[in-house]
Amino acid sequence: MARIQQQQTSHSTKQEQQQIYEHLLYCVKIESSIEVLERFNNLFIRGTGYKDSRIRTALERIVDARNAETEFPLFFNRCCHIIINRWQMQPNLKYEIIELLILIERALPPGGAYARTSRKLRRLVKDFQHTEYYLRIQRLARLIDGSLEPEKRRSNRIEIITNSVGDLIQRYPYLHQHCLLTEGSTDEFQQTVQTIQLGIQSNYELNLSQYITNRVRLAGLFKQYKAANQSRIPKRLVKKVDNPTLLSDRELDKALRHYLGKVEQNYSYYDLAQNFLTHTSQVKTYQEFKADLYQYIISGLDSNYGKLHFNQELHNYLQETLSDFDHRELDEFLTLRTYCQLFKFLVVDGKSSSNHEQYLNLVNHLGEVRTIGLLLKLVLLCGKVKPYLEQRFSILFSHYETVAEDRAPWLVKSLENLQVAFSIHFGEADFSLIQII
Repeated sequence: MARIQQQQTSHSTKQEQQQIYEHLLYCVKIESSIEVLERFNNLFIRGTGYKDSRIRTALERIVDARNAETEFPLFFNRCCHIIINRWQMQPNLKYEIIELLILIERALPPGGAYARTSRKLRRLVKDFQHTEYYLRIQRLARLIDGSLEPEKRRSNRIEIITNSVGDLIQRYPYLHQHCLLTEGSTDEFQQTVQTIQLGIQSNYELNLSQYITNRVRLAGLFKQYKAANQSRIPKRLVKKVDNPTLLSDRELDKALRHYLGKVEQNYSYYDLAQNFLTHTSQVKTYQEFKADLYQYIISGLDSNYGKLHFNQELHNYLQETLSDFDHRELDEFLTLRTYCQLFKFLVVDGKSSSNHEQYLNLVNHLGEVRTIGLLLKLVLLCGKVKPYLEQRFSILFSHYETVAEDRAPWLVKSLENLQVAFSIHFGEADFSLIQII
């Protein structure tokens, strides 16, 4: 009986929810951002003083519903996104999204309200701050704030940990869809995130290309003046182009050379991947494929580390992976599943089990550049698994989001190296000039 009552209560609030959605959509279309923020503040944050009694009554019914605790987060998230989606499409208004977040962050304490419904509303908004929905709005606000010039940023008004890993989200477009979108994200919001993602990636590639071109030019000048027995290059000829990464110049050079150059027996990562694909096109069974894949992965690794730890663990993991299919003919389904399983083994299993000890061991022994290279070897075999690798790193990012940057340097360097590797192999720009230096 209680379940039937709860279902009826839940059903009865759908009409009220739709009423508020349509009301907000209308308001955000015709009113200024200041007016919309004031409406949002009175309706949801203060929980009092809203002039439209019809909307106020609808919200009271939603808040007083028996299952409000479970229904309210999704409802409130959609209310926020009705406003966010509209503002995000207008360049001069998207920064107001930060103001919306600030209103939610500074939600009033429940005890300060006189009416029982207002107290419950304030508590529900406070509880919303502990949901995944809220976290994704925070990430979007950080992304927008990070796109501003330093002197115009308003992040000091957002109550987040300064210089945390989470503040870096704008640097890694490959994380955006995984960190900002949910299954219920609207088409408009998905398009918004994709537009942001493409813009940041394009700017990054341009800046990296300019940095490399300048390095090549300076290297040429150095050789020219050295050949003429002149020790100094005139300052007017030395143009400073900023390194667009968080890596040092030396670390960036190392990464670029590694992901572009020869890494094993005079072969690049791309060459190795093509050779493996050619070889395995003749392989008949899944078991044979796994044996070849094992050799492909361990080739080029530090032999001491491999013999002591990694090789046997990897061998055992592959042996157990989809072992019921060992004698089946190799197909795309099996290869895709295998690569995805390997990313779970090499990086992190999942949100519920965020164990990433294997990845930490790899970084400690191989360094970030070669560890990302190891993962790149797998992605180059099948571009379809790239989003799955991105998802693994989004899990690590979420896990360390509130940690200060200097407490997880290995993660920041990994994210930077992955951005370099992806840009080289999946981006639009040509970075081959680095090989001239």
